[in-house]
Amino acid sequence: MTNNHEIRPFTIEVPQADLDDLRERLARTRWTTDLPDVGWSRGVPASYLKGLAEYWRDGYDWRVHEQALNRYPQFATEIDGQNVHFLHVRSPEPDALPLIVTHGWPGSIVEFMDVIGPLTDPRAHGGDPADAFHLVIPSIPGSGFSGPTREAGWDTSRVTRAFAELMDRLGYDRYGAQGGDTGAVISPGLGRLNPGKVVGVHANGLSAFTPLDPETPDLTDAERARLANMSYMQNEQSGYVMMQISRPQTLAHGLHDSPVGQLAWIVEKFKEWTDPNAELPEDAVDRDRLLTNVMLYWLTGTAGSSANSYYETAHAGAWGASAKSTVPTGVAVFPMDVSIRRTVELEHNVVHWSEFDRGGHFAAMEAPDLLVGDVREFFAKLR
Repeated sequence: MTNNHEIRPFTIEVPQADLDDLRERLARTRWTTDLPDVGWSRGVPASYLKGLAEYWRDGYDWRVHEQALNRYPQFATEIDGQNVHFLHVRSPEPDALPLIVTHGWPGSIVEFMDVIGPLTDPRAHGGDPADAFHLVIPSIPGSGFSGPTREAGWDTSRVTRAFAELMDRLGYDRYGAQGGDTGAVISPGLGRLNPGKVVGVHANGLSAFTPLDPETPDLTDAERARLANMSYMQNEQSGYVMMQISRPQTLAHGLHDSPVGQLAWIVEKFKEWTDPNAELPEDAVDRDRLLTNVMLYWLTGTAGSSANSYYETAHAGAWGASAKSTVPTGVAVFPMDVSIRRTVELEHNVVHWSEFDRGGHFAAMEAPDLLVGDVREFFAKLR
């Protein structure tokens, strides 16, 4: 890698002109119409989106959330020719275990705001100080303040190598990795890349690329339900995947120009992937937190480059079965996850498996208490 090893302090300072432009664009939205009585079956209804966009324009205050993000130490460095932004929140406990935590799409560093305190300072949150972590929370190249990417080729394998370099650069030669969604690909990848440094991998929503035959005779009820959900997702919810792995640049023009387009593209996933008991996205996650997550895509102009990471990974053949990892792996399964232990164990050294009845795909936002507890329990055996 060709690198400038300097690590620079970073502060989020969005120009007021960008916020004014956003409000003006929202005010000029040309709205489509809904068919009667179809609800969410064909995507995000205009009747719902209008209300959310109106709140975004007139009720949401970016500066409040910008200030909240800036309470955490942030940095940027160049790795393999690409800017990499990250939070680096060290624990007050000197013997804390370093842990790199990775988001996915359409998530961001915003996902982890409710788990940073309990993980770094358990003593202050009713926990055992022996469970403390030093957290490194990077923005994936192409997303948020690590984007846009400057050249082709940034698939998940390249991101994994960059994050390994980041941990080396920070002086961490023994650490854990945690992640969901794309982070559940990158985190195990760190274990495979550096098994001598990564003491354990914890993932939520971890799936194997090895398929399970639905006709397998001894399937449990839970496995059958997850296979059915997987089939439903492939048939009914995979349109975004096909678009992002085939024509991300065409998609980018609309999302980059229209804040309502960007909002709908992301909010749809918060409707489909969150706790099934939540009727609306804001019933599962805080509405302001959801909009702050969207803002990190809009303000950084990363709709296209974040979608392009799907193209890069698919065309690099990086979505496929891997040799079994030797690194101890913990899996947290939340509602809407399709993790099946017997297939996950083909590719991962599973030593910890938990299943929860609340939460969803965005576990750190939906059920931070459950995720924190599971991360603590898993790594307690590996420190």
